[in-house]
Amino acid sequence: MKLRFFPALLLGVTLLSSSQFRFGQWKPSRTEDDRLKASYRFESNGWIYVHLEGAPEQIGYQHGKLLAKETEDLLRVLKPFLQHETKRDWEFYRTASRDVLWSKIDSEFQREIDGIVKGLNDSGVKVDRWDIVALNALEELPYYYLPWLDKQQGRLPTTHAPGNCSAVIATGSYTKDRRIVMGHNAWTNYIVGERWNIIFDIKPIRGHRILMDGLPGVITSDDDFGINSAGIMVTETTITGFTSFDPAGSPEFYRARKALQYSDSIDDYVKIMLDSNNGGYANDWLLGDNKTGEIALFELGLKEHSVRRTKDGYFVGSNFPVDPKLARVETNFDFDNRQGSPLARKERWEQMVAHSKKMMDVETVKRMEGDTYDSFEKKEGANERSLCGCVERSARGIPEWDWGKFYPGGTVQAKAVDSHMAQTMQFWAATGHPCGYDFIAATFLKERPEYGWMKGLLNDMKSHPWTVFTSGMRK
Repeated sequence: MKLRFFPALLLGVTLLSSSQFRFGQWKPSRTEDDRLKASYRFESNGWIYVHLEGAPEQIGYQHGKLLAKETEDLLRVLKPFLQHETKRDWEFYRTASRDVLWSKIDSEFQREIDGIVKGLNDSGVKVDRWDIVALNALEELPYYYLPWLDKQQGRLPTTHAPGNCSAVIATGSYTKDRRIVMGHNAWTNYIVGERWNIIFDIKPIRGHRILMDGLPGVITSDDDFGINSAGIMVTETTITGFTSFDPAGSPEFYRARKALQYSDSIDDYVKIMLDSNNGGYANDWLLGDNKTGEIALFELGLKEHSVRRTKDGYFVGSNFPVDPKLARVETNFDFDNRQGSPLARKERWEQMVAHSKKMMDVETVKRMEGDTYDSFEKKEGANERSLCGCVERSARGIPEWDWGKFYPGGTVQAKAVDSHMAQTMQFWAATGHPCGYDFIAATFLKERPEYGWMKGLLNDMKSHPWTVFTSGMRK
């Protein structure tokens, strides 16, 4: 009798497990009663550090519970911001999340997203799955899917692919110890950017441990700075003027998280990002493998991509395309615009790297990220051309990103890491302008009444000191 009962019992458990996760829904088992076990958060110098661990649904639940207030606030300001900037309401993005993105996400990460929803709901935040998917897609839906849709429907695109961030990676004879050093500062509007202040320490049951910066409610870094316990070092800058998208592909935010969690090598990272690529959030990825000392520039468009690799050299990013064919076929980038932000910052990166050859270390990179020199006008003063971007100080704005005169956008935080730090799963990070300028919302809005619609959405963005964060650290 026991022999007949056991297979039936096993079959029942199998069927229960299958149905439990078929649609990404989470019904906790007895072993998951303490869903917050081992998770925690603390705050330091403008950052919120969260430690998450366990199964996907546990990681998601912990995320939602620990960052409920911050996720609710980000959604509060993102909805009117996108309505104003893209002329589409939040329901448009929820519908696209349901109809275009959800079915192309692996079950593992569907479960994590649904865990976030459950954690938020249990904290009194009223959201559902489509709100959180849309939040995760805050780059690719408004600036890649929407222009594609406009073209399909015979309209002129109302938005354009942005250019965000400045980054550098170097190795070999360019660095002091001949090992890898990497830095990145994130550029975006200050409404979202002031809230881009989470340090995620994630210990999943499968794949590698992750240390990355990010946004509340989002499963990947999204400005894409992170390291994993296999020695993979990752960052990127966005390609200005990118014009392609494939709605049949998989969301970029999901592929980026999967690549950071499961890559053992540069080749792994490239393979995962290419798999079902939708062209969303097209980037120049700067990658390093701490095990070999090799670095790479992986430029990923939609139909075009390229990989450049070296163990003795450097790559920089400031939102310009690299491969001539990709630039010609998939962007409208203007290489004659030497006074524009991307190419002016490219020139400054190259000047600073050449000056620091053989001496580059993590402190050098931190100073580079706070640089305020305008390479076009050849004078000091933070603006849209300096590596530490302060577009609110520029009467030119950045037209190719749809940023008008004195637009409240630019560098919102910065990170830096070298091989020794990556080996012990740690990096430097600083919130606000790394060049030290404080952005005070009330003062700005008084001086620039044309941005009055941002009142109640903009926060002060003060600069904080560089701080080291480590996997498993406590306050």
